Amino acid sequence: MRLKLIPGLFLSLFAANSVWAFDPFVVKDIRVEGLQRTEAGTVFNYLPVKVGEKLSEERAAQAIRALYATGFFKDVRLEVDGGVLVVVVDERPAIGSIEFEGNSAFDGDNLRKGLRDAGIIESRILDRALLERAEQELKRQYLNRSYYGATIVTEITPLERNRVALKFKIVEGEIAAIKQVSITGNKVFSESDLKGQISARPKHWFPPVNWLSKGHEYSKPKLQGDLESLRSYYLNRGYLDFSVESSQVSITPDKQDVYIAIAVAEGEQYKVSAVKIAGDLIISDAEAKALVALRPGDIFSRDQLTETTRSITERLANEGYAFANVNAAPELDKEKREVAFTIFVDPGKRVYIRRVNISGNTRTRDEVIRRELRQFENAWYDGTKIKRSKARLDRTGFYEETNLETQPVAGTSDQVDLNVVVKERATGNFLLGAGYSTTDKLVLQGSLSQNNLFGTGNALSLNLNTGKSNRTLVLSYTNPYFTPEGVSVGYNLYHRNYNPSATTNVAYYKTQSSGLGMTFGYPIAEDDAIYFGASFDSTRTTVSSSSDVQYIDFVNKFGELTNTFLLTASWSYDSRDSYLTPVSGFYQRLQTEVAVPPAEQRYYRANYQAQYFIPLFFKDATLQFHGNVSYAAGYGGLPVPFYKNYYAGGIGSVRAYDDNSLGPRSGSGNALGGTQLLTYGAEYFFPLPMTNIDKSFRLGLFVDGGQVWGADQKIQYADIRYSAGLGLAWVSPIGPLKFSFGQPLNKQEGDRTQRFQFQLGNIF
Repeated sequence: MRLKLIPGLFLSLFAANSVWAFDPFVVKDIRVEGLQRTEAGTVFNYLPVKVGEKLSEERAAQAIRALYATGFFKDVRLEVDGGVLVVVVDERPAIGSIEFEGNSAFDGDNLRKGLRDAGIIESRILDRALLERAEQELKRQYLNRSYYGATIVTEITPLERNRVALKFKIVEGEIAAIKQVSITGNKVFSESDLKGQISARPKHWFPPVNWLSKGHEYSKPKLQGDLESLRSYYLNRGYLDFSVESSQVSITPDKQDVYIAIAVAEGEQYKVSAVKIAGDLIISDAEAKALVALRPGDIFSRDQLTETTRSITERLANEGYAFANVNAAPELDKEKREVAFTIFVDPGKRVYIRRVNISGNTRTRDEVIRRELRQFENAWYDGTKIKRSKARLDRTGFYEETNLETQPVAGTSDQVDLNVVVKERATGNFLLGAGYSTTDKLVLQGSLSQNNLFGTGNALSLNLNTGKSNRTLVLSYTNPYFTPEGVSVGYNLYHRNYNPSATTNVAYYKTQSSGLGMTFGYPIAEDDAIYFGASFDSTRTTVSSSSDVQYIDFVNKFGELTNTFLLTASWSYDSRDSYLTPVSGFYQRLQTEVAVPPAEQRYYRANYQAQYFIPLFFKDATLQFHGNVSYAAGYGGLPVPFYKNYYAGGIGSVRAYDDNSLGPRSGSGNALGGTQLLTYGAEYFFPLPMTNIDKSFRLGLFVDGGQVWGADQKIQYADIRYSAGLGLAWVSPIGPLKFSFGQPLNKQEGDRTQRFQFQLGNIF
């Protein structure tokens, strides 16, 4: 006979008060019934009653509560069958699958992440309370994207083995667009000026602007960011008493239009009366004062104050004081509208690096990472060296992410460990691609490369490039650390077919070149390196009766096949903050090559190019100055081979003029190139207005100038051609993309112009 002792449903309602009394008994055995997925051992693990123990009403109530607390069961009953305790459970269903229907603003992965944060995951027990919280989390994601009319309904479908399928049916509706933004209380600055400091703006009449900027989409985090932008704008102009008195957001009943009203109190403008530094400076007073960006008499600027404390903190960190505290205490004189600052400096203890720990590298050898570090073990902590170490690791291109963090050593106050954590990226590539340019037309490309060969940091690549005018096959190998001191060695083997007249304005000729070479690189400073190399080149030149006479004369004199031994030397300096989209820094490179005996050719060439980037006016905006000077000459009574001439004109040179069209011409009007080249210019790069696109997408206003002269010509600045216009540069997923629309400024008779020019990518 089985006797029901305590029904769990009643117990859940009345806690420990038993609705049915029973006489305590000794449990001879325990049996579990009703399980479908949960293991019996799980029940025994949570059950506070064991075989041989006496079961009382209190212990039974405790057992029921313990099993309910697991969350696995929606009902629990205890029964007795001849001294055997029978635990009867009704399991909650498990989540078998999760699907979404009707979502377009978010992909499934983002929505699943939101559900995961709310505790809804496949194979987990379904909890109705968690399900409601999950729906609210999904709704929150849509509200943050201005989908105020979005509705979410959950459909639960039973599956076999007590599982359920969850389908979230989503009706997104339309984005609620900002209809109006108003700012009141301002007297010093106009409303239009203040609106220019925030991202929120009414929906634009031109749809692409809305798509790019997203400024018309309201969200509470964005509004908080805008309010902070207004606060920063005023504080950087001396208004220390500025405050946002209120910010009200109203939505129309149809949930389509949003109105934002911001009320501000400007207060008075303050000037700096004095700046003092107190505490243990460690560095000299003169050096500390030089780090102060604020000066007496200046209008107060929060950014300059922040820059001051940051500069002093970083300077102390370079001396080993990694945990220095630098705080500025203001003293306001409201009558005079002045503020004085005392900057208190507490350097703390000087610390050194006990150990450098490296993690995250599954393929790359530790030594490949350690050789890039400039912060060493058992040396004083140096913030500059740690930053330099991170920059050098990033420049290798081996890692998606690099993080260098210090961790205090337990039990000490003057030691830290430097933890270097890397996330490796795939460094082997097999690429097939295509591109198009106004010079080479359709370009097909293929490459097989491994930039981190066997985790050694060495690079091996095979590249194939085929265009209408230029076809190249190159095999190269580089060891950047041929010696522990950083001396590099590189080898390359190439074959090239070149027919410039196929796509440009160059007089007809064709060359077929093969060669091999070796280059050694020597680092002479963190940003400087020199290179020396030697190579052999064999070139076969083909001309025709339509070729220029000097081309025909060269082939008649030296033959179609010429061999050249080249010695090369170069120096480079690169302090740019980015290789692809620099905003600040300086790049310059000087290259020379000399053709030496016993080969048939005797000439030398030299080229100097420089780029200088200055951040200007806006974030990610920069003014670039660039220049290129090249010169070539023969020696020993021999000329420079005509296929080594320089050319100018085109998107990579002087824009708005046709590719390679400037300089000397043949009788038929084709460009001959020259041995003397000068190009220079300036370009102001800035992000696309009213967008949140990253700095890889930039517009540019440019001015270009340049010209090419032959060996028998004198450089005349009056010959230089100029152009100006608008350019666009984008590091797109298929490779670098450039457009330019230019206007020649001093076009001469016979000049060939090309106002619109573009060059598109190299891989996809």
